[in-house]
Amino acid sequence: MNATSAPTHTQRPDTPDVVLVVDDSPDALSMINDALEAEGMDVLVALEGKQALTIARRIRPDIILLDAVMPVLDGFDTCLALKADPNLATIPVLFMTGLSDTADVVRGLECGGVDYLTKPIQPGELLARMRVHLNNARLTSSAQTALDSTGQTLFTVNKEGAIQWATPQTHALLARARAVESWQLNELAPQLQRWLSHQPDPGHQLNLAGLEHPLSIRLIAQHTHQETLLKLVDEERALGPAQLKDNLSLTERESDVLFWVANGKSNRDAAQILSMSPRTVNKHLETIFHKLGVDNRTAAARIALRYLTE
Repeated sequence: MNATSAPTHTQRPDTPDVVLVVDDSPDALSMINDALEAEGMDVLVALEGKQALTIARRIRPDIILLDAVMPVLDGFDTCLALKADPNLATIPVLFMTGLSDTADVVRGLECGGVDYLTKPIQPGELLARMRVHLNNARLTSSAQTALDSTGQTLFTVNKEGAIQWATPQTHALLARARAVESWQLNELAPQLQRWLSHQPDPGHQLNLAGLEHPLSIRLIAQHTHQETLLKLVDEERALGPAQLKDNLSLTERESDVLFWVANGKSNRDAAQILSMSPRTVNKHLETIFHKLGVDNRTAAARIALRYLTE
């Protein structure tokens, strides 16, 4: 085992889980390494926190087993550093330590750990808990991938208002509004922190200050005191459905459906964006066709674009 280097991990359909084990005890590392390799896992090792961060940034592990008490950088500070890195923040961290006081357990969980095992480690228990957290991490990753593909401008922030995760569409809209990284850090984060400190209800909206392109933020859900799910709203584009509603005597939901159809979205895409079923989109389109006196989506989109481009 080498504490400072590890083989490059090649992704393939049957790729084994990559586990980073961080412990300053050679005996503990040897025992855990043998148990994990026997289960077909790829094991990376580090003797302290700084080495662990270097390895994790080079070869992103699927899960991290982290000793709490280590020289140079202890496990608690290492976990905080992992959670502060957007590329590593979603990796589940399991603490392993001889510390068993309630205060130590709470500290490990508060800094981002998902579980806490006291030494001596029992391999069977360790593997069982790892499987649970690896499965949860896969489900979270699948959910985020699904959100990435729907066209939703969603993102999460921590309690300081800093972005932790965002869909590609959110990054694209921020770039369009010239909300550069320094503005996100120095302007966006403080605005969000102040707003969220007042505990707004889901659906409440904040108009952002300091941008030429009008953007607003809508609260979707506040999962924990450390993570909040938000939606970035393009106020300039949001005028489009309103124009269709006013000029074509459509309902709000009909206007939303027609807007996205006019922007080239399929029924399924529009359903995902608007959080409704494709069947509901079809029903709205039938009503829209009747109101506009047309018999297909192309003709309806042509009428909509006439108003949207004026």
